[in-house]
Amino acid sequence: MPIPKNYTEFQHSLVAATPQGEWPDSLCAMWYDVKGDWDKAHNIGQDIHSALGSWIHGYLHIKEGDEFNARYWYNRAKRKYPVQGLEAEQKEIVEYILKLFNNPNTP
Repeated sequence: MPIPKNYTEFQHSLVAATPQGEWPDSLCAMWYDVKGDWDKAHNIGQDIHSALGSWIHGYLHIKEGDEFNARYWYNRAKRKYPVQGLEAEQKEIVEYILKLFNNPNTP
């Protein structure tokens, strides 16, 4: 399966046992997170050495309940610590990744 074009397609991909095709690590990390496998998501996310990787890493530490660590990673990502709920933050990250990889020339 190619990279989902939108969040609805991403949600439909969750019926599979693993992410399909050649997905970027950032999308795989979020896929495992949405599926409830925090450890797998974290193992992938912590090895993404970019602002996006730091954002994912920070989000995962919020989910874990480690606010201190989460704030560190949000600072590294140059993102404000979220005030929205976890589901909204999760969706925002996934939508950002989908936009980034479906429209690579879009900043």
